[in-house]
Amino acid sequence: MFIISLLLFLGGMALFGVAINIEAWQGVVFAAGIIAICLAMALPMHFSKTRR
Repeated sequence: MFIISLLLFLGGMALFGVAINIEAWQGVVFAAGIIAICLAMALPMHFSKTRR
């Protein structure tokens, strides 16, 4: 799960960087970066083994 989260986080950061430099679809690419980073944070919390 750590590798998937790390790849999503780094991919989201890369999408942020790409969104600044492209001409078309800047908002969509930026939003995809936000969603990727949110998933990178949410997946480990959702699939953690500890229950309270």
